[in-house]
Amino acid sequence: MTHAASKEDLRVSTLFDFSSHIVLVTGGATGLGEMAAQAFVQNGSRVFIASRKESELKSTSARLNALGPGTCEYVIADLKNKAGCVALCDEMKKRIDRLTVLVNNTGASWGDDYYNYPEQAWDKLYDLNVKNIFYMTVEMEPLLLKGATAEKPGRVINIASMAGIQTLDVTTGEGGGLSKPGHGTFSYGPAKAACIHLTKMTASKLAPKNIMVNVICPGVFPSRMTNFGLDKYKEALESAQPTGRIGKPSDFGGLCLFLASSGSAHMTGNALEIDGGATLSGWRGKKMAGESSSKL
Repeated sequence: MTHAASKEDLRVSTLFDFSSHIVLVTGGATGLGEMAAQAFVQNGSRVFIASRKESELKSTSARLNALGPGTCEYVIADLKNKAGCVALCDEMKKRIDRLTVLVNNTGASWGDDYYNYPEQAWDKLYDLNVKNIFYMTVEMEPLLLKGATAEKPGRVINIASMAGIQTLDVTTGEGGGLSKPGHGTFSYGPAKAACIHLTKMTASKLAPKNIMVNVICPGVFPSRMTNFGLDKYKEALESAQPTGRIGKPSDFGGLCLFLASSGSAHMTGNALEIDGGATLSGWRGKKMAGESSSKL
C-alpha cells in the first residue's frame, strides 16, 4: 500500500513559497497592514498597498522596495463606502489579471463616553470594519478565482481584533484604568465581532470556488490605533501579558504568511487569536506599576 505522503513534497521551501503571490493589503501603509506587506515583499511577492494618504503610501512602498526581493506598489483609496471599494477594485483590475491574496486590514476605532456615544462612531466603524470587507471580497472575487484550485486556493485574510471576542478592549481600558471611567470603544468590539461572523459566512460561500477566508484577531500590537495607550501605559499593558510583551511584526507577518501558504490550503472560516495568551482565564498581571504580579 502506498503511503499518502510518498508523492507529496513537504519541504518548507515548497510549502512556504510566496514568489508567485500577488497580494493586496488595504490599510497597508502603516501598522499591521505594513507588517503584512513587508512579510510578503521580503518573501518575493508582488504587493499592492492601499490607503488614503499618498505620503504614507509613498514612504512605505519606497522602504519595502529597498528591502526586496519582492515589489511594492500603491493605490490611493478611501474605503469608507461601497463606491470607494469599487474604485479600488476597478483600479486593481487595470493593473493585474489575477490576485492570490487579499488582506482586508483597513479599520478604525473610536473611544468615547458610554452615555454620550456619538451615532457617527457606529456608522464609521461598521463602514470601515465590516462593510468594506464585504465589498472588497465581492469585487475582488474574479481576480481571486484566476488560477485558484483546491490545492492552491485564493486567499482572503480579514483582520479583526481580540476586541471582537472579549468585552474588554485593553487599548482604551474600559474598566482597566487606561482611560476615563465610562469611556470605551463601544462600537469597535461589536464591529470586529461582525467581521469575524462575516468571515465565516464568506468562507462558507466561497469554499466551493476554492477561495479560503480566515480572520486574524490580534491583541495589542504597535500601531497608530494603540500608540496612545502604548506611550502612556506601556508597563500596564505589558503586565497584562503572560509573556511580558506585546505583539511584534514577526508574530503578525508570520501568521499572514502561513494563511497564504500551501500549508494552510485546507483551512477556512477560522478566527485565529494572536494575543500571547493575554485573555486566557486565570491570568492576572500586575495591577499597577511597581506592584508584584499576583499568583495564577
